[in-house]
Amino acid sequence: MKLSPLINRFLEHAEIGKNQSAKTIQNYHHYLSRFLKWAGDINPKNIDLEKIHQYRLYLNRYSDERGRTLSPKTQNYHLIALRAFLKYLTKNDIECLAPEKIELGKAEKRSVEFLTREELERLFGAVDLSSKSGLRDRAIIETLFSTGLRVSELVSLNRDQVDLKRREFMVRGKGNKPRIVFLSDECVKWLERYLAARQDNWNPLFINTRRPRNDEDLDLHEKKRLTAVSIQNIVRRTARLAGIIKKVTPHTLRHSFATNLLFRGADLRSVQDLLGHASITTTQIYTHLTNKHLREVHKKFHQ
Repeated sequence: MKLSPLINRFLEHAEIGKNQSAKTIQNYHHYLSRFLKWAGDINPKNIDLEKIHQYRLYLNRYSDERGRTLSPKTQNYHLIALRAFLKYLTKNDIECLAPEKIELGKAEKRSVEFLTREELERLFGAVDLSSKSGLRDRAIIETLFSTGLRVSELVSLNRDQVDLKRREFMVRGKGNKPRIVFLSDECVKWLERYLAARQDNWNPLFINTRRPRNDEDLDLHEKKRLTAVSIQNIVRRTARLAGIIKKVTPHTLRHSFATNLLFRGADLRSVQDLLGHASITTTQIYTHLTNKHLREVHKKFHQ
């Protein structure tokens, strides 16, 4: 029994058995393909702790043609994918190394970049509102900050999906898990202005301004939908115009959404639900930024 057909079966199981996202499956394919290329199309029972040791050395010493190496975090992603694969083999009674024997390397703690209220105001104010695309860009930035949506979730929104009267709607996040997100009054105002300026019947909530080619074989509605890269460029360009030095991405606005909630006293479990995190451990990256007790201790004892 060889690795390659088993990897294919694992990827199929991730798709139809676990209903994992296309991005997750793509990542599994990338990381496991690298292991397959390094180890060869061997029998999985030949994967032992010594081979894992050698593979970790390979990942740590890896350098591509441009001299780029793999960060400790990326190295761990390779090992996590391999553990998931071995877990699948174990469940299917295929002889292999026990997945729990693969230990992850110590990675740096995640740092969270977020915008202050003053920086947010500068970001909102930097948008040129004299054009339809400017109204769209302001609505995009307001929606990202109001909802904490991932850029992939924002891109997939359709007009009939977003209920401006109820100020809420449902999205499906990672793993196709549904959750409710809410809109602030300010966000609703800018979405209404943007939609009122549109004179079209395109399905996507946020569209590009290019004219689609007249090709009956193309889904013209989807051709009008802004891509994740376009959204990232809009946010980055606006931040540059606002004179914000730090790197600003749609995910920065997601971080800003979360930290703003916690600064104002929201509990961690509620923020977890609003962000759509599967584990509260993921949400805990924000707690050191918003620990009121530590701030009070510093104020009291550090003069």
